[in-house]
Amino acid sequence: MDGSTTLTGVTRQRAQSARNAVAASTIGSILEYYDFFVYGTMAALVFGEIFFPTDVPAVSSLLALLTFTLGFMARPLGGIIIGHFGDRIGRKPLLLFTFMLTGIVTVLIGLLPTYAQIGLAAPLLLVFLRILQGIGIGGEWGGAALMAVEHAPAKKTGLYGSLVQAGAPVGVILSSSVVALLTATLTREQLVAWGWRLPFLASALLLIVGLFLRWKVTETPEFDRLKEGRAQVKVPVWQAIRRYPGQIVTAILIHTSDTTLGLIQSVFVLGYASGVLGMDPTVVLLANVFAAVTNLITTPLAGALGDRIGQKRVVSIGLVGLALWAFPMFLLIGTETVGGLFLAVGVGGVLVGWLFSGQATLFASFFSPEVRYSGMSLGFQIGTVIGGGFGPLIAQALTTAAGGSTWPVSLYMVLVAVVAFVATQLVKAGYGAHAEQTLATGENTK
Repeated sequence: MDGSTTLTGVTRQRAQSARNAVAASTIGSILEYYDFFVYGTMAALVFGEIFFPTDVPAVSSLLALLTFTLGFMARPLGGIIIGHFGDRIGRKPLLLFTFMLTGIVTVLIGLLPTYAQIGLAAPLLLVFLRILQGIGIGGEWGGAALMAVEHAPAKKTGLYGSLVQAGAPVGVILSSSVVALLTATLTREQLVAWGWRLPFLASALLLIVGLFLRWKVTETPEFDRLKEGRAQVKVPVWQAIRRYPGQIVTAILIHTSDTTLGLIQSVFVLGYASGVLGMDPTVVLLANVFAAVTNLITTPLAGALGDRIGQKRVVSIGLVGLALWAFPMFLLIGTETVGGLFLAVGVGGVLVGWLFSGQATLFASFFSPEVRYSGMSLGFQIGTVIGGGFGPLIAQALTTAAGGSTWPVSLYMVLVAVVAFVATQLVKAGYGAHAEQTLATGENTK
C-alpha cells in the first residue's frame, strides 16, 4: 500500500467522521428546540388548567408560563456546569449526557400525574423537570456546535456549523405541526385529559435516533490534542471569563439580537396580531411556521457564505438588516392583512437564520480550545435569556406604555442591533491569527 492510498483512506475516514458528527449534532439541535417549544406551547394552552388550577384562569396561565421562563433561566447554569466538563473530559461524553437528560426529562413530563391526581406535588415535579430540561438544553448547544465545527473539513466550518443551527427551525416546525395537528383533531376535553401528553412522549423517537447517531461519533481532533498535551484547565469557565471577557460579551449581544427578533415574532406578535388586531390565531400560527421555513432555508446558505467572506461579516450584514427592518416589519403587521403579516415574519425569519447561521463557528473562534465549550456556552445561553426570556416581555411593556403603539418595540430592536454591531466590529478572535476563518485545527492550519 503506497502513501497516497493511505492518505486517501485517512481523508475518507475524516470526511465520514465529519458527516457523522454534523448529523448527530443536528438531530440534537432538532430535539432541543422541539422539546423547548412544545413545552412553551402546552404551557400556554393547557398547563395552567392541569397543573396550576385556580379560581382565576389568567393566574393559572401566568403560573404555567412562569415555568417556561424558568427553563430559560436554567440554561446559563447548564452552560456553565456542562461546559466545564465538556472542556475537562471531552465533547462526546457530555453530548451524550445532555441529549439523554433533555430527552428523558421531556418524556417524563409527558408521564407526570396532574394536580387533580396528586395535588401540589404535580406542579412541583413539573418545575423540577423544567429546570432539569433547561440545564440539559443549556449544555447541549455548545457540545453540538463544537462536535460539528471541530470535526469540519477545511473551509467548511461555517457550513457544518450552520447545519447544527438549522436544527432550530426544524424543531420549531415539528413542534408547531404536532400541536396544530392535536388542536385540529382533538376536542378541548381530550386535549386536557390526555392529548397534551402525546408531543412529549413522541420525543422518545428523536431520542432513540439521536442516541444511535451520537454513539457512533468520535471525539473531536481538537480535544484529542488537548488530552495528549494535557492542556485542560481546572476551572474552564473562570479562565474563559478572565481571558476573554470581550468575546463573551460580544457573543451575548450577537445572540441576543436573533433571539429578540425570533421570540418577539413567535410570542409577542402572536398575541398582538390575534389579540389587539383581531387576526385569526390560526393564520398567525401558520405565519410563524412560514417564518421558521424561511429561517431554515437561509441558515445553511448564510453559513456557506460565511466560509467565503467570514462569519463576522455575515453577522454584521444581518445586524444592519435587523436595524433597517425593525420599523417596516410592524408597519406591515399593522396593515392587518394576511399578506402583510406573512411578508413581515417571513423576512424576519430570513434575518433570524442569517444572524443565527454562523454563530457556532464564530463563537468557537473566540476561545482557545481548553475553554471553548464553557466560553461559547456562557455567551450563547445568557444571550438566550436576555433575548428569548425577556424580549417578548419588554416588547409587551413598551407597547403598553406607548398606549398600544409598536414604535418603541421597533426602536428597541434597532438598539439591540446597533449595540451588537459595534461589539462585533471591535471583538478580536481569541484563538489564532486567522481564527475567524478557521479553527486552527491540524488540517485547517495547513
